[in-house]
Amino acid sequence: MILGLSILVMVCSVLLLMLVLLHKGKGGGLSDLFGGGVTSSLGGSSVVERNLDRLTVVTALVWIVAVVVLGLLINRGA
Repeated sequence: MILGLSILVMVCSVLLLMLVLLHKGKGGGLSDLFGGGVTSSLGGSSVVERNLDRLTVVTALVWIVAVVVLGLLINRGA
């Protein structure tokens, strides 16, 4: 059980990292420092961006639950 949860946490971590990096910069942050502010926004948030947001939130929730359960199992000595 601990091994399975550890693998799930690692997979979710990598997936979450990739999903966050796929997000479009909102401006005013480090993305402007490296030229991210030069691109113009052609409209509001698209369907793809909303789905990316949802997928990122779901992945983050799965990661949080897995970390908490893994911590409880390790603390319990299972």
